Amino acid sequence: MAYYITGDCHAHFDKLIWLARFNKKLGKEDVIILLGDVGLNYFGADKDRENKKKLADFPNYFLCIHGNHEERPYHIQTYRTQIRRGGEVYYEPEYPNILFAKDGEIYDFDGKKAIAIGGAYSQDKEYRLITGLPWFPDEQLDDKVKSQVENKSADRGMDG
Repeated sequence: MAYYITGDCHAHFDKLIWLARFNKKLGKEDVIILLGDVGLNYFGADKDRENKKKLADFPNYFLCIHGNHEERPYHIQTYRTQIRRGGEVYYEPEYPNILFAKDGEIYDFDGKKAIAIGGAYSQDKEYRLITGLPWFPDEQLDDKVKSQVENKSADRGMDG
């Protein structure tokens, strides 16, 4: 089992396609962690489906941490939840190898624990609003989720 980490794909998956093409050992249990702004919940139904189909053909699975330039999975009706690596994730039955981490969940990677905290403030918010690009009002964690994350990490000894 191998882990790969990258981010800010913004629906440009060339580096992932290159990795899969040249890494003949990439398998079902391997994980590619995509840290924010993946480009799968950004454009809307048709374009997002097209992008998800590109990643659905990979032999591994993806664990995505949502960024500020994408819709949170729980706002999209096609997402369901399941437990993977000890934490709850969002997935769509049509694309079972594409998972989105839930904020505040703790995931186990062969004994190493990681807590998922996605989103950020868009410095380009005004530009997005003026030009008609998508902007998501809940791009940042709200106070309730921040508190849950802080409590869960403190309970598990992950603070500081």
